[in-house]
Amino acid sequence: MGAAFFYHLTDSPLEATLPMLIGKARGAGWRVLVRGSDASLIKRLDEVLWQGPDDGFLPHGLAGGPHDADQPVLIGDVPSDGFQCVMGVGGADVDASEVTDLERVCILFDGHDEVALNRARSQWKALTDAGCSAQYWAQEGGRWTKKAEKEGGS
Repeated sequence: MGAAFFYHLTDSPLEATLPMLIGKARGAGWRVLVRGSDASLIKRLDEVLWQGPDDGFLPHGLAGGPHDADQPVLIGDVPSDGFQCVMGVGGADVDASEVTDLERVCILFDGHDEVALNRARSQWKALTDAGCSAQYWAQEGGRWTKKAEKEGGS
């Protein structure tokens, strides 16, 4: 049974945080789906991942291609079948069954955007009310700090 990790982005933008989290997930051996529905955001993230982090390249593809099933990281708004980790960006939907079926669901949201904050709050409530385990992480002085945790079923 997995957990939902909420990442409140205040110091680092999505373009810096997402590659770091993907690297950690890939290091755990997980296949990653970056779920988002906004075409311009998907394109921007694709470009960011092609540039890669300083210490390595993150192989990935855009959903809808002929080799989707072979991609270690896939970006798009598709079902989570075959993945161990889903990273929701831009307010993307995730549901409780994904949290329980996958190793991890990560929800990344812009801490300077009131709409994004409200969306993340509603996702936290929906997932924890459904019995999912969840953690809330925030940035403090460039470091990630766990601010809240709710165990599944409580």
